[in-house]
Amino acid sequence: MAKLRVGLLFGGRSVEHEVSIASATSILGSLDPSRYEVRLIGVDRDGHWRVSGSEIPPELTIQRGAEVIPPWLPGQRALETLPPAQSSEGDGFGVDVIFPIIHGSFGEDGTLQGLLECAGIPYVGSRVLGSAVQMDKDVAKRLLAAAGLPVVPWVTLRGNDLLGSTPSARSAIERFGLPLFVKPANSGSSVGTSKVVRAEDLEPAIHEAARYDTKVLIEQAVDAREVEVAVIGNEAPRASVPGEIRQGHDFYDYAAKYADDETELVIPARLDTALSERIQTLALEAYQSLEGEGFARVDFLLGRHDGALYINELNSLPGFTEASMFPLMWEASGLPYPALLDHLIELAFERDAVRRRLELTYRRG
Repeated sequence: MAKLRVGLLFGGRSVEHEVSIASATSILGSLDPSRYEVRLIGVDRDGHWRVSGSEIPPELTIQRGAEVIPPWLPGQRALETLPPAQSSEGDGFGVDVIFPIIHGSFGEDGTLQGLLECAGIPYVGSRVLGSAVQMDKDVAKRLLAAAGLPVVPWVTLRGNDLLGSTPSARSAIERFGLPLFVKPANSGSSVGTSKVVRAEDLEPAIHEAARYDTKVLIEQAVDAREVEVAVIGNEAPRASVPGEIRQGHDFYDYAAKYADDETELVIPARLDTALSERIQTLALEAYQSLEGEGFARVDFLLGRHDGALYINELNSLPGFTEASMFPLMWEASGLPYPALLDHLIELAFERDAVRRRLELTYRRG
């Protein structure tokens, strides 16, 4: 039986470039070599695409892989023809399915998914709309609130409001009090996010967030436990057991996520059965409200004093190392890392089969 050719797509031009390489390295090491032939597709920081077989690690693919015709090169206005990369079998660099694990901008925001849709190739994860709305924290909050799901109160700044101490920014302090959180609407791994405890720190926090996006959120701060749920599925999604993140920082920032050995992942989270089931139910409702497909991680805030529950955000391409919350929560739910990868690839083909049944030309009758 021929092996499936899996294109593992990673790297990218976002601030989460290194996180993506780490995710790809873990996935590569866990895909069953008896079932899959993995072909690496690395996107460097300048937007150049490089390919290799699985004999070299993802990080070196970005540095030394054969350059291929990219879908775009930043700053250029014309397509550039490059020599085609050849595999050891001499059949070019064909793949049967793409496993994209480019976190953040140009990978998790619908742009990459649009390219894959145009190419007509099966791929893992949400489609264009689901990826875009899950990435944009402002749009996601609006859709979740419209669906009657609980979100932390917020205001959105754009345009002249990003200059700093504007009436819109000052009104957030009057409305929510202090402390506040300021974050880019489209960014991941808490990059550009600040906790504001003094009024004079609001303007610098807005400027910091505006380095990464043209739209910035100011949110009411909640003294809360951080609880997460992993969701997989297309039409009939299912939720993992919840997990909890415990860390000593002011909030779960980039350092706490990737550099602090004292950050503790508690899986399953220490919650009573009723609360755990409610969180799982809300995770599924949020996933479907934001057009989730394939998989996503749903992040919650659980008030320490009042028990209030809020959906913080959804991540359509969460961190995917073996030590990341998403696979660990599924491991605790009875689905080991390699089997989880198998299932996600199956979901990609399942959705592609549905798409292929749709007609693209008009016929009468």
